[in-house]
Amino acid sequence: MTRTDEHVLALDLGTSSARALVLSADDAAPIPGALARHKISPAYGNDGSATLDLHEYVEGLLGCLDELEQNGHLDGIGAIVLSSQWHSIVALDNRGAARTPVITWADTRSIDLGLGPSFDEQAFHARTGTWLHRLYWTRRIPWLLSDDSPAAFAGLPDLVLERLTGERATSVSVASGTGTLDLATGAYDAEALDIAGVKADRLPSIVPTGWTGTLSKEYERRWPGLVGVPVHPPTGDGAASNVGTGGYDAGVAAVTVGTSAAVRVVHPIENAPELPWELWRYRVDDKRAVTGMAFSAAGNLHAWLTGVLRLKSDEPTDVEIGASHAIAIPFMAGTRPPAVVPGGSGVYFGLSFDDSPADLLAAALQGASLEIDRGLRTLDRLFDRQLDVVLGGGGIDASEWWRRCLTATFARPTTVCAEPEVGARGAAAVALGLSPEPGGEHLTPVPDEVSRVADLRLRYEPLRQLAVQASKVFN
Repeated sequence: MTRTDEHVLALDLGTSSARALVLSADDAAPIPGALARHKISPAYGNDGSATLDLHEYVEGLLGCLDELEQNGHLDGIGAIVLSSQWHSIVALDNRGAARTPVITWADTRSIDLGLGPSFDEQAFHARTGTWLHRLYWTRRIPWLLSDDSPAAFAGLPDLVLERLTGERATSVSVASGTGTLDLATGAYDAEALDIAGVKADRLPSIVPTGWTGTLSKEYERRWPGLVGVPVHPPTGDGAASNVGTGGYDAGVAAVTVGTSAAVRVVHPIENAPELPWELWRYRVDDKRAVTGMAFSAAGNLHAWLTGVLRLKSDEPTDVEIGASHAIAIPFMAGTRPPAVVPGGSGVYFGLSFDDSPADLLAAALQGASLEIDRGLRTLDRLFDRQLDVVLGGGGIDASEWWRRCLTATFARPTTVCAEPEVGARGAAAVALGLSPEPGGEHLTPVPDEVSRVADLRLRYEPLRQLAVQASKVFN
C-alpha cells in the first residue's frame, strides 16, 4: 500500500494507444499534466488479422515513461499498476522471444474444434465464463500450433510485465480473459488446457492479487525515481474500467464506451449467480468477478462515421433522440460471442433522400445504444433488480448527445463518471484497495425521448433479426 502523500504510476495498455499517467494515491485522480501517450496503429489484413507490433508497442510505452521522467513526474511514486486489453496472445520460442505479433481481440483467425458430443459447452461456459470462440486461447493456441511449434504463449500485459520486472507472470484477471481459467479456483482449467493442447507450464504463471515485483536494474538506472517501487500485476481493462468508473458492487452496472463498448457488473465470486449463456464472466481480483456483455461497435463506429460522412461536428445535435427514421444495425465489426455475426454485417434500413449525415450518425449511435440496452436488461434479470447505471470512457466523455441517448434508451437515471481515464484509475483502485466515486453529472431521462426510443425499439428488434439472417447469406 502506498502512503497518501505518494503517487501511483499507471500504465494503460490499450488497442489504439499506450499511456502512462500519474494518479493520486488516495483517490486515483489523475495528476494534471502527468500523462504521456503513444498512438498505436493496429495492422488489419484481408485474412482477418488484427495485430500489433510487440517491439514498437513496448518501446512506445517505455518512451511514455521517459517523457514523464523528463518532465519530473516520476518522483514520489509509491506503486506501479497496469490496466490492459484482454484476450491478446503472442507465440514465443524456447528463448522467450516473440514468434508472432500481438494478436488482438479483433483478430478473427483461429480454427474450429471438433470435440464431439461428449463435450459439454454449457458446463465449460459456467466454469470458465467463456465459450469456444476465436476470441479465446482455447481456439487460438491450436491454430498457432498448426502452423508452427511455439514453445510458450503469453499475452501483451504478461510480456510488458516481464520486460519491466524480468518475471513472466499474469494475474487472475488477465488469465480469465484467455478462456483457460477456472473462475472458482483461480487456476488454469484442466479441460481448457486439454482443448488448447498445452500444459500450464507453457503459459504465464498466475500470481495472487497481492503479488508485487520491482523494476529490473536496467530500468532502475533509466528511471531512478522508481527504484524499489512495487509493480502490481495487471488488471483486465474491462474489470479495471468498471471499478474506475465507480461500478464495483452488485447494485451498479457500468457502461463504458471506448473503441468498443460493454456493460458489466462487479460482484463477489463466492455465491455468484448462475451465469446465463448470453453473458461472459471474468475475474477482477482474488475475490471479485465481473459479469457482462461486450459490443464491437462503439467509439470505432463513431470515429468511422464522422470521417466517412465528413461531418463538421461529431455530435448529431440537430437530430432529436429516438426520432431518426433510418435504423442502423451496428454490426460493422460483427458481434461478440456467443453470437456469430461476422464483421462487415452492418445495415441501414429506411434510408431516404431526406436523410442528412447527422441523421445517419444519430441512427448509428442509437443502434449501438439499443445493443448495450440488451445487455443491461439481461443483467437486470440476473441480479433481480433494476440496476443503477454509471457511464464512463472516452466515448462517453466526448459526446453529450450519446450520454443523453443512452439515458433515454435505458429509461432510468444515469451518473456520468467525470474521469475519462477509467482503466488506469480502476487498476490503481484494484491494486491499492480504493473505492473511487464517479464524481460526475447525474442525468434524468427525458420522458418524450424515452417514449420515442421505446417506439423505435419495436421497429429495431425485427430488423435486427433480419440483419442477423442476412449476415449468413452475405458472408
